[in-house]
Amino acid sequence: MQAKAMILGVVSAAMVVTVGAAAIAQGKYGHGQRPSFEEVDANGDGKITQDEMQARAVARFGEADMDGDGAISRDEMLASAMVRSEKRVDRMMRRMDTDGDGKVSKAEMQQMRGKRMGRMIERMDTDGDGVLSEEEFAQGHR
Repeated sequence: MQAKAMILGVVSAAMVVTVGAAAIAQGKYGHGQRPSFEEVDANGDGKITQDEMQARAVARFGEADMDGDGAISRDEMLASAMVRSEKRVDRMMRRMDTDGDGKVSKAEMQQMRGKRMGRMIERMDTDGDGVLSEEEFAQGHR
């Protein structure tokens, strides 16, 4: 009986780790995109339960397990990462290719970076003088 409980515990832990790895591979957790509240709130009652979160994790695992063998291989993780990367590049191109020629020129890149840097300075510039002191810079990174 103890052996069965131990095996069940190990299998459960492995599933949790694998589901987490699949979610990360798909950019849904960690530093990637997270699911919306509505995606997790399966019954639409405005509340997220542990069961709904678990169901979401199981569904994400199923999406990552492309061959349906109950496990996620390195190739499946790479395929998920590639899909995610392509979508991210497409979003970046839509934002950055301001003249619509299908390319990002040096000027377009500099324009985008200039806007991003300007927003960063505005957020971090607590005294409103238009520049960042060492203290504001350090505080902004915390």
